[in-house]
Amino acid sequence: MIVGPFFVLVVAGVLGTGLMAGVFCAFSVFVMRGLAALPPAQGVAAMKAINMAAVRPPFMTVFGGAAVLSAMIAVVTFVVWPGDGTVELLLGSALYLFGSFGLTVVANVPRNDRLARLTPGAPEAAVYWPVYVREWTFWNHVRTVTSAASALVYVLALT
Repeated sequence: MIVGPFFVLVVAGVLGTGLMAGVFCAFSVFVMRGLAALPPAQGVAAMKAINMAAVRPPFMTVFGGAAVLSAMIAVVTFVVWPGDGTVELLLGSALYLFGSFGLTVVANVPRNDRLARLTPGAPEAAVYWPVYVREWTFWNHVRTVTSAASALVYVLALT
C-alpha cells in the first residue's frame, strides 16, 4: 500500500490530472462548439483571446504542475518501486506526460501559433478556421481522455 509522502504526491497527481481532464472536457463539449458556431472572424478573434488568457499563471500552474507531479510520481516509483500500484503509477504518469502535456506541445500549440499569426477578418483566417476547429478539437478530445485516464489509474494505484 502507498503511504506517507508518496501517498500525498499521488493524491496531488490525481487532483492535477483530474482538473486538467475537466478543463479539456469543457473545451471539447461546449467551448469549441460555441466558437465554431460563430462567424469565422469572431471565432478566430475569440480563440486568439482565449489562447492569450491560457498562458497565465492560473492555468499554467495546474497544467504544468500536473506534469511536474506526474514526472515526480514516475521518478519516485522507479526509486521506491512499491509492491502495489507500480504499473498504475507509471501508466498514469505516461498518460499525462505524453498524452496530455506532450500532445499539447506537438498538436495543439502549433495550431494555436498558426492561428495567432492570422488576422481575424482575413480570407486566410476564414479558410483555416474550420480546419483549426476540427483538428484542435480532435486532439483536445485525446487530451481529455488521457488526462482522465491518468487520474483514474492513479486512483487505482491507491486502492
